[in-house]
Amino acid sequence: MADFDDLLAANRDFASDFSLSGFDGVAHAGVAIVTCMDSRIDPLGMVGLKPGDAKIFRNPGGRVTPQALEALVLGTHLLGVERILVVPHTRCAMASHTEEEIRERVSASSGQDASWQSFGVITDQLQALREDIAKIRTHPLIPADTVVGGFVYDVDTGLLERHL
Repeated sequence: MADFDDLLAANRDFASDFSLSGFDGVAHAGVAIVTCMDSRIDPLGMVGLKPGDAKIFRNPGGRVTPQALEALVLGTHLLGVERILVVPHTRCAMASHTEEEIRERVSASSGQDASWQSFGVITDQLQALREDIAKIRTHPLIPADTVVGGFVYDVDTGLLERHL
């Protein structure tokens, strides 16, 4: 297993000119982004924001899960969020494999039976996006005047395409 020395050294470099000290934690651009955990996605950079501007919630597939909804409720009421972007992406493993394929790959990698684990694969990415946007827009604790949009991020071009 790899050690953390390289990351701790990088952290010391990062902290040497740290500029967010005393930051209040509010989303200064009034934005929240729900997106995938895929490392090809730079949630702030893709929309021209910087640390402190937005609340980011990431999970496999960029789905609006109960935990994401919880974060969005808190963001809209306590952290200055006025606009929400839901952003799945092209070539997402969660949208291009079956549940069984993911289970088989995890089982092979772990040496354990993963047939019981749900991974929430997405059979129709645009339908899932429509459902996720509806979850936000109809949630009783998300203010009705919150602007909500559904986009797909292209991991090969860096462009967002609006769908909802």
